[in-house]
Amino acid sequence: MENPARSEAEATGRQPFGLVGVAARPVASLADALRARLAALGGEMGEVQILSAEGETLGAVAAEITLPPEAAPQLRQLLDLEDEIDAFLGPVAAMQPARVLISDMDSTIIGQECIDEIADAIGLKPQIAEITERAMRGELDFEAALTSRVAMLKGLPLPALQRTFEERLTLNPGARTLIRTVRAMGHRTLLVSGGFTFFTSRIAALAGFEHDLGNTLGDDGAVLTGEVARPILGREAKRRALEEAAGAAGSPLVNTIALGDGANDLGMIRAAGIGVAYHAKPVVAAEANASIRHTDLTAALFFQRYTSRDFVRD
Repeated sequence: MENPARSEAEATGRQPFGLVGVAARPVASLADALRARLAALGGEMGEVQILSAEGETLGAVAAEITLPPEAAPQLRQLLDLEDEIDAFLGPVAAMQPARVLISDMDSTIIGQECIDEIADAIGLKPQIAEITERAMRGELDFEAALTSRVAMLKGLPLPALQRTFEERLTLNPGARTLIRTVRAMGHRTLLVSGGFTFFTSRIAALAGFEHDLGNTLGDDGAVLTGEVARPILGREAKRRALEEAAGAAGSPLVNTIALGDGANDLGMIRAAGIGVAYHAKPVVAAEANASIRHTDLTAALFFQRYTSRDFVRD
């Protein structure tokens, strides 16, 4: 059924968007904060839908909003909220349960960078972590940066990989609830990483993803050879993985969600209907239409207009 308010907004030249706000505060004050920020841009908020149940740790609200055309370039102001509100602001059509969820692994689904933790076993973490950080900020070519870091791991005994997984890697808060809830709806989930299949396969199983993709470390059966198999999975491969998953699901890209934190996630974040910057580098945060900095990964469910009653928790 056509939305009369949206039709009127479009007829008058005002532009419609979907807005979801998530914060560790009561929903009434959250809605008021979003309405005030929107009014400062000359926008209007439609009927507010409350997504979180009473007593929940996180408050979440959703609404359709309209903005005058001249305010559209200032949309970033609504995502760059300084009062501990995470938000999605983008196509109204995207604000529904995504048929495909694709996510980065390192520093997104897990709280660590795997290659940095591996390097710690041979006393090279500071050197490798510096390269990792620069690559994630988009300052270095991803493939060249990965190749150089893997070369530094030559000779590392293979048991060090399993110890790294068992002793150092942890899921970020909300990861399992996010993936379990999406899968309970029958939708596709894919973990895709510029890191390594040794870890993506294990983290995918731990978090509940159906499928995983990553790069393959070379070894001779006992130690790492310092090489990584070609082709290297990077930014474009992640974007293609999203497009292929959407095609297989018969889903338009607007009905997909992508999460990541580094420059090699930009392709899939730009392409998805909901592109989530999770504690992201500035180059990513500047282009994503959703941001998680203050809450946890369950905010990505609220962005899709799930309610907290829909969550499948551990």
